[in-house]
Amino acid sequence: MIDGLTVALPTAEVTVSAVLEQPERPWAVMAVAHGAGAGYGHPFLVGFARGMRDAGVATLRFNFPYVEAGRRMPGPAAHAVAAWRAADAALQEAVPTLPVWAAGKSYGGRMASMAAAEGAIAPAGLVYLGYPLHPPGRPDKPRVAHLPDVVPPQLFVEGTNDPFVDPHTQLDEAVASCRDAAVHWVDGGNHSFEVKGRKLPADEIGEGLAGLVAEWMRARS
Repeated sequence: MIDGLTVALPTAEVTVSAVLEQPERPWAVMAVAHGAGAGYGHPFLVGFARGMRDAGVATLRFNFPYVEAGRRMPGPAAHAVAAWRAADAALQEAVPTLPVWAAGKSYGGRMASMAAAEGAIAPAGLVYLGYPLHPPGRPDKPRVAHLPDVVPPQLFVEGTNDPFVDPHTQLDEAVASCRDAAVHWVDGGNHSFEVKGRKLPADEIGEGLAGLVAEWMRARS
């Protein structure tokens, strides 16, 4: 049972909210991190985790320290990496028989990739739900230098109308630089995977992505 994580920051240990939820017979477990402007209870994340459990994957959703402290802006990347390290260690202890995967929405996924590149975590694979390749309108500020250092397989799930990955060729080049990576494009999706003219609640949008993620995981298990 996990209902919180102890994260070792440079100055002190802090506790962040977390919840481990398991289907009846899980074949894998996935740590799932939130985006920069949301916490672990965001409907998109709740829906995605629900869909993963329907596919047989246990899920651990958790907060980054800055959210737990009530701040809106992310703190140092090292704090997020420490949270990823804590989540991975907690799962290794709680469900030692299951392979651990990592996933994150936007900022949460980018922090997972940094943690993996640094060797702080070594998941079976990483899933990025809207990887923020660069700030909107700033393709001259790419966040890709560390990606070739990520050893596990990587799946980039991206909306074709997401300003964080425009132009698409820049993402294609980043993926090509990785050791083992693939892209799944969501036609018409923006950074939240909303499609113009198709009104769906955020939890249903997140849940709808779980099937393709689970299929990709199965192919690498």
